[in-house]
Amino acid sequence: MTRLEKFFAIVAFSASIFGLSVSASANNYVIDTKGAHAFINFKISHLGYSWVHGNFTDFSGSFNFDPTKPESSSIKVDINTDSINSSHAERDKHLRGKKFLNVSQFPKASFVSTKIESSDGNSARIYGDFTLKGVTKNIVIEAVKVGEGKDPWGGYRAGFSGTTKLSMADYGMDLGPAAADIYITLEVEGIRQ
Repeated sequence: MTRLEKFFAIVAFSASIFGLSVSASANNYVIDTKGAHAFINFKISHLGYSWVHGNFTDFSGSFNFDPTKPESSSIKVDINTDSINSSHAERDKHLRGKKFLNVSQFPKASFVSTKIESSDGNSARIYGDFTLKGVTKNIVIEAVKVGEGKDPWGGYRAGFSGTTKLSMADYGMDLGPAAADIYITLEVEGIRQ
């Protein structure tokens, strides 16, 4: 066995022990929240007459993206729920309280992908587990690739947009029939590691 063959045998063996999948095209990215290039926005009906818009300002995450095999990609995001911001201090205080997000007991929400379906590499359905207030439900995010490429600082970035809808009742929140659902828009830009 040559040195090169031994090297690949060791890499393959190590990957099998640690449950890693080796792909020449897969890359790991950290979501760029420090540069304000990622957003978690929401809107919810206010009494059926208008929309309340807001966002979460403190979150982190990472994703693995393989452009040649997008279905093998994955994403994980953690959200600090007390970072909710609807541009109204009293309402935000109310939303952080026990009746709604209960941030003192449940300071984090999270999303972990379980499956990704993509037929063209530019759009995808991302299935995953979303946990909020200690309740985990399977949700689907409709996502599209915005673009990828080198940045001016010598790095490499990939960006995606996504949308999903959550039922408030699934997470123990009753805002009345006019506000039964919350619509989430995601803008994610990752820096390749």
